[in-house]
Amino acid sequence: MSTIDQSGHPSVAKVAAALAEAGQQAAADGIRILPAEVRTAAQAAEALGVEVGAIANSLVFRSRTGETETALLALTSGAHRADTGLLATLTGADEIGKADAEFVRAHTGQPIGGVAPVGHPKALTTLVDTALRAHDVVWAAAGHPKSVFPTTFEELVALTGGTPAAVAGGGQDGRP
Repeated sequence: MSTIDQSGHPSVAKVAAALAEAGQQAAADGIRILPAEVRTAAQAAEALGVEVGAIANSLVFRSRTGETETALLALTSGAHRADTGLLATLTGADEIGKADAEFVRAHTGQPIGGVAPVGHPKALTTLVDTALRAHDVVWAAAGHPKSVFPTTFEELVALTGGTPAAVAGGGQDGRP
């Protein structure tokens, strides 16, 4: 694992700039590039040598209320899955559904597997999983499937303007 050369990764450079602008220079300086892409929480945890629960999955969903469709970002502990019914209840949406790669990139400017909590074309409605509070250091993607940065639960909430919430239902199965 090494410090990332941001010049070769425009999405990572945007994330670093967003972190620095938000007063999180330590997080920006802490961006790391891993030897291989880590598109799942389990892969990221293994590469970093941390518990899977310390990985903040950036999950983008299609949120529909009436005729309006928007993106919802759920920063979820890698130790469980987000419950889409619960996400709908928490946000007041009529329906929460899976987003495809094109939708994710259109709303975040980043690829699936590398979506960061920040650095998007415009702010997204965001929920931050309260299960992440259990970890002193939380690792989040930094705009590319090989990039991560260290942060905390509190910093994720502040960075995103997100709402802390328990986002997993009763069927936590250990999968990201």
